[in-house]
Amino acid sequence: MSDAGAYARRGTGTIYRSASLVAAVAQSLDFPTPTIMADSPQKAADASTVQVLAHGTPDVKQQTAAPESSQQASAASRRAALSAYMTIAAAAFGLISDGYQNNLMTMSNVVFKKLYPKEYTSDVSTRVSNALLVGAVLGQVSVGLLCDRIGRKAALVATTLLIVVGAILGTAAHGANGSVQGLFWFLTVARGITGVGVGGEYPASSTSASEAANEKVLKQRGPGELSWTSSLRHHTELIFFGAVFIMVTNFVLSFGGPLAVSVFLIVLSAAGENHLPTVWRVCFGIGIILPLTVFYFRMRMLTTQLFRKGAIKKHVPYWLVVKRYWRPLIGTCGAWFLYDFVTFPNGVFSGTIISSVIHSGDIKQTAEWQLLLGAIALPGVFVGALLCNPLGRRNTMILGFSGYLVFGLIIGCAYEKITKIIPLFVIFYGLMQSFGNLGPGDMLGLVSAESFATPVRGTCYGLSAAIGKTGAAVGTQAFTPIQNHLGKKWTFIIAAICGITGILVTYFFVPDMTGVDLKDEDEKFLKYLAENGWEGEVGDDGDGLVDESDTTSDDIVVEKKV
Repeated sequence: MSDAGAYARRGTGTIYRSASLVAAVAQSLDFPTPTIMADSPQKAADASTVQVLAHGTPDVKQQTAAPESSQQASAASRRAALSAYMTIAAAAFGLISDGYQNNLMTMSNVVFKKLYPKEYTSDVSTRVSNALLVGAVLGQVSVGLLCDRIGRKAALVATTLLIVVGAILGTAAHGANGSVQGLFWFLTVARGITGVGVGGEYPASSTSASEAANEKVLKQRGPGELSWTSSLRHHTELIFFGAVFIMVTNFVLSFGGPLAVSVFLIVLSAAGENHLPTVWRVCFGIGIILPLTVFYFRMRMLTTQLFRKGAIKKHVPYWLVVKRYWRPLIGTCGAWFLYDFVTFPNGVFSGTIISSVIHSGDIKQTAEWQLLLGAIALPGVFVGALLCNPLGRRNTMILGFSGYLVFGLIIGCAYEKITKIIPLFVIFYGLMQSFGNLGPGDMLGLVSAESFATPVRGTCYGLSAAIGKTGAAVGTQAFTPIQNHLGKKWTFIIAAICGITGILVTYFFVPDMTGVDLKDEDEKFLKYLAENGWEGEVGDDGDGLVDESDTTSDDIVVEKKV
């Protein structure tokens, strides 16, 4: 066998060989009848599959399988099937924790301003709020690399631990000798640690959820189905895939806003406005509980089949990745920067904006209007989930950015008049945020998961999200100076400018991946690497679980050596 040979390894230790990497790719992804040879006598004795020689005749010595092995294989198959659902559910519960942390400072800023009117200046407010964003950028880049090079499970467990540690530190924050400035520096560090975990959740949870959803939704489709019923079924599966991904990513992230405000209102009603320090510490403490709910399930989860087949853990050809994906990277990074530049500061400081509009400064009334704002913004998530397939990913994103343009101009140009009618202001403000959820909020995670192959999906997703969080940090840093020097209406006019820019970036750079199976891009990517002379190994089977009842390529873990 020459150096150009390719190897595909099952979890049982059986090795498939073919003449070239391209042939191995086609074999592992599409054709279930390769030549099979045992790589050692011991593994051959333990193997529970039938050994098929090159001419296709079964080896009688390998036809007997122990009942215990069959039972173990069946149990492994059931565990693998259950793990996909657990991965999707754990992603949802993990990201709702992120949404809670992202919106925790919305009402906390109002509380701190009331408790410490002199010490909690605009600079301190921006520093504490930005700490989460700076940590998120570091987490998205580092965990994006980690989940591709080491594995999805390790990345998810690490992010969960970081969020728990950061939330504990934030809840217990104190300054030396009762120093208020020391308190806010402590909070800055704690929020930064939380941010690393929150940021890491984006690539780790979203890539795992997209692969698991793709695996469960598309696995039932049989080869060669061409009837109109199979076409209808395929269309339904695609709608389901997009909807599932959006529900376990952007929906739960967006729901974190109303959840954080609801928790605040409950705690405020229980403790009273005379115990505001207790209120904010309890709200921070609840942020510890949410990630703990998924820790056990993440320890028990298995790696997705797409990652087991397509992982590249050594000698990653990053230059070839850039050459192939530079265009969608510009699209996802640029669109995410613009989206977060608008949506994050408008989320963090929306409580402050509403408080200034209602004039009374009443904390409970501010929180109630804030809750209504979040409730109006939430339906956009469902509309985007319904439109992402019939309208397409790219067109839906353009529609969302158009909402920034329209409502940003309406609010900005009529700011003095519209703020005199508080319900109308809140409704228009909520509709602007709802269009953000409908378009880039729903689509960016989906497009970033679909546009890149499995070996580099976490890295490219993490980079795109990190550029987005950089936009959030820039927007948060610039929000107060814009208000102070240009006027509050300009925060909405700039949102409109970001809307038209987002439309252009999306149209020219974001690919429309509607209806594409993630496995198809994996196959194209591996062929592209082979054509460009890359040499390396592909595949990971850390869990060692393969469904022995299914001899199709869906249960083959590929390790190709060029």
